[in-house]
Amino acid sequence: MANKPPTDKVPQATLQRGKACLRCRKRKMKCDGVKPACQQCTRAKKPDACEYDDGKGKTRTQLMRETIARLERRVRELEDPEYVSPAVTLYDPHGHSRSGSSASSVGSPDSSFLSVSHSPFPSGSPTSPAAAWIQNVPSPSPSPFLSDPIYFEEPQSSHLPISVEFSTLLLDIFAPHQQQCGLGINIQRLRESLHRPPSEQPHPVLMNAIYLWACFVSRPEPLCQQEDLYLRQVLEALPDALKSTDRLVEVIQASCLLSLYYLANGRMYEGGYHASAAATLAVQAGFSRDVYQHDLWLPTGHFEDFDLKPVKASNQEGARILAFWQAFALDRCWSVFLQKPSIISDGPDARKIISCPWPQEVSDYETGLVGRCTSIPTIRAFLNGDVSSGGFSAMALRAKASALLSQADVVINHTGIKQNGRFSDEVANLDQTTGLFLSMLVPINQLNQVIPEERQSLILAHTLANCAMIHLHRASAHDNSVSFEKCSRATRACVNVMKQINDQDYPFLDPVLASCWSIVADHLVMELDTLESAWPTMGTSDVREELTVILHTMTMFSTRFPVITPALNKLQKRLMS
Repeated sequence: MANKPPTDKVPQATLQRGKACLRCRKRKMKCDGVKPACQQCTRAKKPDACEYDDGKGKTRTQLMRETIARLERRVRELEDPEYVSPAVTLYDPHGHSRSGSSASSVGSPDSSFLSVSHSPFPSGSPTSPAAAWIQNVPSPSPSPFLSDPIYFEEPQSSHLPISVEFSTLLLDIFAPHQQQCGLGINIQRLRESLHRPPSEQPHPVLMNAIYLWACFVSRPEPLCQQEDLYLRQVLEALPDALKSTDRLVEVIQASCLLSLYYLANGRMYEGGYHASAAATLAVQAGFSRDVYQHDLWLPTGHFEDFDLKPVKASNQEGARILAFWQAFALDRCWSVFLQKPSIISDGPDARKIISCPWPQEVSDYETGLVGRCTSIPTIRAFLNGDVSSGGFSAMALRAKASALLSQADVVINHTGIKQNGRFSDEVANLDQTTGLFLSMLVPINQLNQVIPEERQSLILAHTLANCAMIHLHRASAHDNSVSFEKCSRATRACVNVMKQINDQDYPFLDPVLASCWSIVADHLVMELDTLESAWPTMGTSDVREELTVILHTMTMFSTRFPVITPALNKLQKRLMS
């Protein structure tokens, strides 16, 4: 055995031309052709860079070059509106595994829901075969949810800086989705900050959270393959950001974006965790209190090191207000749907009373037009009927509608309210406030007359408020005709809102609508069951048509947001049974 020559000295057969790895070809080195990594790449400690062009598909380098070329063309398009980029055929890394089968997204709805017709029910027929439910539901687009690893020739550092041009591109992609995420921030200021020293830029935790959403909403484009990279960078940046008390606003904003990203993808435990973290930080930092009252602003406990004194610049005041209401809406809405206690409470302890002014538009804070609340209990005043105070900015509508939904959940689940005989009064008061709030909104039949950003905000506000009404009355709807009628009216209002949604709206809708539509569908199915069991001869075509609208809307939404897939599958199975 001692006379056996070393392994690396064993003569090798001549490798067939064209079979060497790309790295060895580039460096004109002798390659042994071993897969997955040849000896030359292994010795150089670059096994991940060893790849072969076998003619069966594009290499990682080629894919990355195509991605870079596409991004460069996008930058040119943004810089020069008259520039027309040539068509590019993109490579689908899943193509080799889909031959002979239809494409489907992760957790996508059943492939049987593919054909389209005007109505799933024959004219004049009260019932129809189960297959009729599927005829009016659109076909989901081919899988937008790519799960392959990021295509890079070299392993990437999790803190690798990106160019200003690429950062600007990601910001431009994210900008139209800012309202969808509930983020109140000046995008133009972010663009300008990219040219400043790192110490004068927003913390990486916020920037990477924005980049993460830009990649997410770009699905199925190749850019979405970088989601894992930016997700990892957000999580790694969080501990460092928490060390700086002057970065709390950015930490809350980033945590909200991270939470909503998880929730939109159906990762509920992670989404709930980061929503609670954002809400906890907002409460601990005193953001729930009126920022203009010095004695209320300073937090109690062990926060002597926090520099949270009132500031003169309205931009900083506005950032704190907007960050609080972003965390508030996320906490209150998703606590209902995740069936967990909300973190941001509202009394009776004076330290817990929410007196933060209602959020205004970012531009209002830029010009110094800041509404001062003088310690009025914001949420309590609203729930007592003061629905118009604080204006109707997109974030204010989101916050108010979230408060209604959360309060409905509190009323129906608070045993103390039922035991002391105040249940009927609480239900009546919240019912009245919800009705007042809805009456102040642009009517549903006029939603298509407003600009898309306002329409998408109003779609959310109408839906959340009507879902609050359903949530408030549905427990007694089986036994109380008044409650049943209120639920039915709110349900049909939600269906009418769905009819106003066009194809361009879906990418910009709030993921929480998935849970709202599930509530609406549940009530309609209950109505259908009641009609068919109690009055089998009565026509149910109206209810079926409304369920078809819901199926259409949920199916279209599922091509963007996997969070709705379980509810969609559940509804399909119930209707097919």
